[in-house]
Amino acid sequence: MATFLYKLGRSAFRRRRLVALLWVALLALAGVGAASASTATSSSFSIPGTEAQKAFDLLEQRFPGASPDGATARVVFKAPDGRKMTEPANKAEVNKAVAALRNGSDQVKSVTDPYAVKAVSKDGATAYISVTYKVSSMELADETREALKKTGTEAGKSGLTVEIGGDALQTVPETGVGEIIGVAIAAVVLVITFGSLVAAGLPLLTAIIGVGIGISTITALANVLDLGSTTSTLAMMIGLAVGIDYALFIVSRYRAELAEGRERGDAAGRAVGTAGSAVVFAGLTVVIALVGLAVVNIPVLTKMGFAAAATVVIAVLIALTLIPALLGFAGKRVPPRKVRKGKEAGEKPNMGTRWSRFVLRRPVAVLLAGVVGLGAIAVPAASLEMGLPDDGAQPVSTTQRKAYDLLSDGFGPGFSGPLLVVVDGDKATADRTVKDIRGLDGVVAVTPPTFNKAGDTAMVTVIPKDRPSSAETEDLVLSIRDGSGDDVLVTGATAMNIDFSQKMKDALLPYLALVVGLAFLLLMVVFRSVLVPLKAALGFLLSVVAALGAVVAVFQWGWLGSLFGVEQTGPIMSMMPIFMVGVVFGLAMDYEVFLVTRMREAYVHGERPGEAIVTGFKHGARVVTAAAVIMIAVFSGFIGSSEQMIKMIGFGLAIAVVFDAFVVRMAIVPAVLALLGHKAWWLPRWLDRVLPNVDVEGEKLHKELTVGREDPDEERELVSA
Repeated sequence: MATFLYKLGRSAFRRRRLVALLWVALLALAGVGAASASTATSSSFSIPGTEAQKAFDLLEQRFPGASPDGATARVVFKAPDGRKMTEPANKAEVNKAVAALRNGSDQVKSVTDPYAVKAVSKDGATAYISVTYKVSSMELADETREALKKTGTEAGKSGLTVEIGGDALQTVPETGVGEIIGVAIAAVVLVITFGSLVAAGLPLLTAIIGVGIGISTITALANVLDLGSTTSTLAMMIGLAVGIDYALFIVSRYRAELAEGRERGDAAGRAVGTAGSAVVFAGLTVVIALVGLAVVNIPVLTKMGFAAAATVVIAVLIALTLIPALLGFAGKRVPPRKVRKGKEAGEKPNMGTRWSRFVLRRPVAVLLAGVVGLGAIAVPAASLEMGLPDDGAQPVSTTQRKAYDLLSDGFGPGFSGPLLVVVDGDKATADRTVKDIRGLDGVVAVTPPTFNKAGDTAMVTVIPKDRPSSAETEDLVLSIRDGSGDDVLVTGATAMNIDFSQKMKDALLPYLALVVGLAFLLLMVVFRSVLVPLKAALGFLLSVVAALGAVVAVFQWGWLGSLFGVEQTGPIMSMMPIFMVGVVFGLAMDYEVFLVTRMREAYVHGERPGEAIVTGFKHGARVVTAAAVIMIAVFSGFIGSSEQMIKMIGFGLAIAVVFDAFVVRMAIVPAVLALLGHKAWWLPRWLDRVLPNVDVEGEKLHKELTVGREDPDEERELVSA
């Protein structure tokens, strides 16, 4: 592989104008596709095999046009202190709002009169209008949302407190200046690392090109492939991080080759042949982790994983081709100025060298400190509660949160998340079901059954006592299901969230086994070792559990919550552990591959195990540190998102990179390798014969270049370029 990539790097360096033109053309083509594509409507959310999904499917079949997954809104009215919503003036204002909502959009399916359906609180101070739409929240036209907001604003002029809740106001998550700050921090880190503006600009430029191609392609195909808004968010998050990192690895190795006296064309080829091999396998681990999300069997999650994986593939291809091409354009401006002027100091141990020697002197102490420290941080993970956030998790300044609080105060927290029970049977079955549900604990109200035209299916609305994301509501859903037969199904947003969370729990171990197992085999091929991949996998598990512990402490327990903008604690988003395992595993292997392949390269070329560790840190620690800081900056940028889900993912990934890069890879890994010595690189002879030799460390390439295999005419052409 190293030989092939060496030739690819040299070819891209020599034909830099053609390579650059091809990538610019791809970017332009993707941009035109995105600009000409019709606006994305909705990403249909389904959870195959769950009871909630079966109920939705039954409703669509038996209640044509019912739109069970249509958007909903609740316009909540609160009378001033000492007044009631039943007063004639207030009643007239509500009726006016009802009429305005009915005539506000042709997407409106129904609007309830709170006085007709008894949607007025016992004290008379609060009332609400329920609005249902024919389409999902992501398919609502902007005019429909504006009509809803305008109705609330006009009603509020009468002196009533008016707030709007429900998913009708759900839009694409806002991405503020956080991401820009993350990229700016990455730029500063790159300048400090390289000491050259040109060298620092290359990874940023190529990462932006890669993300631009990926996001534009996703936008262009959003309608065709039914991709949701969070698909592009995840792709951008991962694409920026790995795009900068992979380019950073190649540019760093190119500078190291130049420092050894190589000609620029040869240095570019060697950089792609060696560091590029690490990039390929690091990228493969990320792709495996993202594509592996398909095992969860939730279509929207599968699509997100494939889209992000495609962005990673683009980042790898750019690192292998566009980076050497741009290095050709950069000329002699890539090394630091002091190197270009011949003022480079003598061999002075850098921070990586000093740190690795410290670890070699005290491997047991460093290992214990790292394991015990991460173990302590991981303790809160034992209290992990999974669910999906409701309007109660919104910032207190939003109208959704205010409407949620008004409903909770006036009617009880369960009114914000009613359960929809579907009865596949006649009137007697429906009446018996209603009677049974009314006898359960945690039920506030049960509506009479509503039948379809055929009279063989009924809908019953159940109002729980507790908030939608509470454990008590989950227990109520399970009680209804356990106490009923196959002809009674529970669905609705709350039940869908519960089923989604359970599906994620059930998929976690199979997914973990698949991803870690495949990556273990891949790393065994890379490192020609059994213990190094095992150590890499165990180290990852330690860092990801510690990161989950930190997420639980902040978002579930509320520790330091105000610092990260967490205004309402609650269960951890149910897809969080899967995301943590998938994304963090792939990214953690970036550091593992880049750092340890340099050690493997030194060991193969004759250095003792301890010397190889020092060599790996001498050349790799600075780059891995920079890569980690960049990833942390990019992920931290998403903590400022207005969407709780994006905020939690950003925090979780950022803290996981902190633990994995600086504790596991930079401390635990060298300590374990120091204790293992030669045994770290042990591989049974039979396995050595079975495994393909991909020459990641470039041993064959080194031998070929040493004996001068290249064509002298080609060499002269490269040097002159």
